[in-house]
Amino acid sequence: MNNLVAKIEKMKPFFEKVSRNKYLKAIRDGFMSAMPVVLFSSIFMLIAYVPNIFGYYWPANIESMILKPYNYSMGILAVLVAGSTAKNLADSFNRELPINRQINNISTFMAGVVGLLLIAADPIKEGFASGYMGSKGLLSAFFVAFFVCNVYKFCVKRDITIHMPKEVPPNISQTFADVIPFAISILLLAVFDIVFRDLVGINFAAAVIEFFKPLFTAADGYLGLAIIYGAMAMFWFVGIQGPSIVEPAVSAIYYVNIANNLGLYQAGEHANNILTPGVQQFVATLGGTGATLVVTLMFAFMAKSKELKAVGRASSIPVLFGVNEPILFGAPLILNPIFFIPFIGAPILNVWLFKAFVDFLGMNSFMYILPWTCPAPLGIVLGCGIGLLSLLFAVLVLVIDFIVYYPFFKVYDKEKCEEEALKDQEEAATEETEESVEVSGDVVDGKRVLVLCAGGGTSGLLANALAKGAEDKGIKMTTAAGSYGAHYDMLKDFDLVVLAPQVANYYQDLKIDTDRLGIKSVACQGKQYIALTRDPEKALEFVFSILNGESEEQ
Repeated sequence: MNNLVAKIEKMKPFFEKVSRNKYLKAIRDGFMSAMPVVLFSSIFMLIAYVPNIFGYYWPANIESMILKPYNYSMGILAVLVAGSTAKNLADSFNRELPINRQINNISTFMAGVVGLLLIAADPIKEGFASGYMGSKGLLSAFFVAFFVCNVYKFCVKRDITIHMPKEVPPNISQTFADVIPFAISILLLAVFDIVFRDLVGINFAAAVIEFFKPLFTAADGYLGLAIIYGAMAMFWFVGIQGPSIVEPAVSAIYYVNIANNLGLYQAGEHANNILTPGVQQFVATLGGTGATLVVTLMFAFMAKSKELKAVGRASSIPVLFGVNEPILFGAPLILNPIFFIPFIGAPILNVWLFKAFVDFLGMNSFMYILPWTCPAPLGIVLGCGIGLLSLLFAVLVLVIDFIVYYPFFKVYDKEKCEEEALKDQEEAATEETEESVEVSGDVVDGKRVLVLCAGGGTSGLLANALAKGAEDKGIKMTTAAGSYGAHYDMLKDFDLVVLAPQVANYYQDLKIDTDRLGIKSVACQGKQYIALTRDPEKALEFVFSILNGESEEQ
């Protein structure tokens, strides 16, 4: 097992390179920017259709009023994602371009929106059809965003633009500078649309859905599900945020399937599409990647090891809400050969069990999108429409995870107990002293610190610890937590940016951004980060050492 883990770890540089791919990051970050829209709109779906489960149906006019916010938000998801993906890709391209020759990301946003409408909307009387403006148009949205940004990059690098006299204000000059790349992007897409419709007979977005239907079906099979969620867990096992690699490839399928499931349910049919956001958030990652909810509870209430008991109790609440970095790095589970098999096997078994419930017992799959921080068992029941089968599944899947993890937990608990006994003997022989750092208020007073992670949950742990440490010392410090990918426009407002372990491999990209702004940045690794979240004083000392120039990247 150790040899296998060592071989996988050797591939970590390759995995990190893939996760930092500009196009994959742009898709992920584009979706991250649109998540408030997705979550907001889903509230109205729950209000409109959850009462149906209990036999109550809104009058048609009331249902129409309830669904209007959904239709005008989630119904144009592809339009929004085309723009946000284009903006994020432009930001990535700008890191490689001279500071005085940058792509206007707002212009690429607008070009992405217009470009998608060109290739995905069919003209109708007094307007255009919106059938591919929502989740069905996501693949086309990515295509448009990539195309537009590369046209802009081509023009900006070669200075193909309209030059205005120096006396013209910069904001006016920028408007004219964007005219040529915008025009080239849209005209090329317009020509492409005319030729494509003439040859194929349908718009590009519709053709893409038809072309990828076999892939959607294959991904929903047992093998496809095992590959997708096994890969996510394996990447996380070597310390790389798995969804950053896998999610961009399946995100469009997620939202097409969940829209289809709701349509099937509304038509009185079986919602049977498996691959949805809820399966990832509440089934495969029950308590976080690796399905770690049960192992956290084992640590907290069954471990004989003092360390594991403390880690489990400290991690139980965050893991219940889907933030499992405290257990991943605190135990640790990551790169721990003992947990390799259950860490990858449990998510796969969970998804297979879910599919069996849908295929053979007739349980509805996920029809609603819920916040990823919703406790997993509750998320399963609500997301699948509140039924007895979903409640039974939520209980059974916890039992399965317990059975999978228990033998490995016992081995690790025994190993840690032996380590603690040896450590106690060593500490009895020699007393260890720890030197603390004197924090100077002049260095940290009034500073603004931003902590970034993948989804905004883990970063909050350190941001809160820093705020507590500063409060205890009577120091004025502003702390904020955010998600990497939605941070670009926030950087200028902070003095220090800290990356959590799950996004530490993006440090070089972040450093380019922070160096341009003249602010400091640092990346934390593993146990160091978890230790800081639990000790406000040490967290403050850590920030002081960075701001004081005593240390660089961790």
